[in-house]
Amino acid sequence: MRLLMVNWGYDDDAAMERRMLGAGMSIDLRRWTPGKVQPLDAADCASYDAIINYSAVEQIGAGPEAFPKCRIVVRSGVGFDNVDLKGWGKRGVPVSNVPDYGTTEVADHALALMMALTRGTATYQQILRPDPAKGWRFGAAPLVKRLRGATFGVIGLGRIGLAAALRAQAFNMKVVFFDPYLPTGTELSAGFTRVNTLEELMAASDVVSVHAPLSDETRGLVGVKALAAAKPGAVIVNTARGPIVDLDALEAAIRSGKIGGAGLDVLPAEPADANHPLIAAWIKGEPWIEGRLVLSPHAAFYSPSSIEDLRRKSVEVVVEYVNSGRLLNCVNQPFLEKRA
Repeated sequence: MRLLMVNWGYDDDAAMERRMLGAGMSIDLRRWTPGKVQPLDAADCASYDAIINYSAVEQIGAGPEAFPKCRIVVRSGVGFDNVDLKGWGKRGVPVSNVPDYGTTEVADHALALMMALTRGTATYQQILRPDPAKGWRFGAAPLVKRLRGATFGVIGLGRIGLAAALRAQAFNMKVVFFDPYLPTGTELSAGFTRVNTLEELMAASDVVSVHAPLSDETRGLVGVKALAAAKPGAVIVNTARGPIVDLDALEAAIRSGKIGGAGLDVLPAEPADANHPLIAAWIKGEPWIEGRLVLSPHAAFYSPSSIEDLRRKSVEVVVEYVNSGRLLNCVNQPFLEKRA
């Protein structure tokens, strides 16, 4: 049996994966530069029994129909918006993800972005470096506030949203959440407050943390309407998917003072588009954005431990399905047709 590993980014020749798969399955490692299509040979495509996709299978320039032997596709990560779920489902091939490999890291990162703004650590680091004497000003950070008693709003109370909410609760923050897909009663055991609309959450929250998947429904969810409803001076944190937050609307809201600031680990275009007005202003250090924007390079998921978990869990999905037919974490079940 043969496994394709797309956009492989590690330097150990898949040592862990080879040990887990054993001698019965060979691995073909393929690296691609984001945004560049480098097609596979048709004969290679026809030889694969499984695919582990660390970026987007579509980067190989071949759709599901090019893989007649493929039995399972694993999106090695949480998000699966970059995989053709319908196309694979039509061929009877399940697509799975790895939803639980970096939960603690992303939740920690969301709180770290919040703290960098609300405790001023990002600002202090910046103003002290040129001249500590001139930068020795505790009042220079514009968004410092007491977190005890403040409200932490969560958009999407899944694994990561729940983990972030519990961390905020440990800071003695009140937690409210908006998640129309979560069964009622979830809030009771955790002591959270459910709200019925996004606008209600925005109006109540001092900090809004995004933890929803990207879909047609959530694209641009935090946009003009939501930001207009926000509590004045609120902080927006996004560690989910960049397109969920409308960057144009966010730029206008911060510039006007409606939104206090934002901590963004993800952006609609990655790497960051230096020509976007928000990013350009941040790079130039324009006064209106100083201390109000913290960026990180889509790194919330990362730690050596989380990467080890990601690799191991990705292979486990393949092994379980190939060896026993047990399907873990399938994300295209609604489209999955019986294979001829």
